[in-house]
Amino acid sequence: MTMTIFHGSMLQLLRVIFLTLLLSACAGSTRRHDANDSTADVLAKAELTVITPAIVQRQTLAKNQQSNGEVVQLFTKHADSYKLGNGDILSIVVWGHAELTSGSVGGDDNRPVSNAGTDFSGPAGFVIDDRGMITYPFVGEIKLEGLTVEQARAALAEKLTRYIRKPNIVLRVRSFRSKRIYVDGELKTPGLLTIDDIPMSLVEAINRSGGLLPTADQSQIKLTRQGTTYVIDLPELMKKGLNPTQLVLANGDVLRVPSRDESLVFVSGEVNSPRAIPMHDGRLSLSEAIGASGGINPISGDPGQVYVIRKAEPNAQVYLLDARDPSAFAMAEQFMLSPKDVIFVAASPLTNWHRTISNLLPGALSSAVGAVGTKP
Repeated sequence: MTMTIFHGSMLQLLRVIFLTLLLSACAGSTRRHDANDSTADVLAKAELTVITPAIVQRQTLAKNQQSNGEVVQLFTKHADSYKLGNGDILSIVVWGHAELTSGSVGGDDNRPVSNAGTDFSGPAGFVIDDRGMITYPFVGEIKLEGLTVEQARAALAEKLTRYIRKPNIVLRVRSFRSKRIYVDGELKTPGLLTIDDIPMSLVEAINRSGGLLPTADQSQIKLTRQGTTYVIDLPELMKKGLNPTQLVLANGDVLRVPSRDESLVFVSGEVNSPRAIPMHDGRLSLSEAIGASGGINPISGDPGQVYVIRKAEPNAQVYLLDARDPSAFAMAEQFMLSPKDVIFVAASPLTNWHRTISNLLPGALSSAVGAVGTKP
């Protein structure tokens, strides 16, 4: 009776092994890891690149060239002087001629200007209208848009010399309203900022917005100017000796500071603790990501198949690390990840075999092995 059960269990085990070998022969090596369909499709379509020291060096060089080439052109050591624009309110005083100090709105209305809610003492100002003009006594209409304060004073003095001998003119901007930028994201007080006669640098804009929040990602600051978006890595700029106060913003710029949650790296597959890992100011190496996920599962994981899937057009870019090589740890430490990268650790062949059999014949393998282990 016992021998009959034993022989029956052995026969069942042999059938399972034969079926497994048959399935392996049919499937070939098309799927070496236990992945979901989407991951398998990505790996099948993408061009595989093995991570080597040359690849790591090329990646680092490309990243440095990209950051230097796109952002450095925004820097300037000598910012241009403020240019007057539509909506600016001017205070104009001609010494010895008090009758020339009262302004008008657009030149046609003699009502005082409210100065955009700013409390200024003294006479009302002159508003530059939508044509870039002001109307001044004796002079009539004069275009000041696009001129610096000094150029505007000189232009007005030239007109007044016909009526006043050597006019002594004091001209200043009482309210800056023509040039603005918009700041959004992880800042204490995001919103509109007005550019005045002090150049609006990147650091100035951040400080005027109350400073960065702890959740801000300083490595992914986005500056949009005239339809072009630049990614600014603030810590990297300072590391290279570039002064961020020399990155001057311009009228119409949109500055956005994203959250660190937008720069996640996803670790899945045969690791001890699959999870989404935030990058540290845009920096996270492959070894750090695997370590933060508890490492490769020693029972089910295949260290020879560690994939990094990076979104690219038209197909994803896939890197392969063979972590069985001791030198792979050094390469993994130097291989820097990008936001939204997916790290996938494949299952070992034995794990795939066991899972395949468990799906085809639930409980059959464990029952057969248990019966084999039973003493007659």
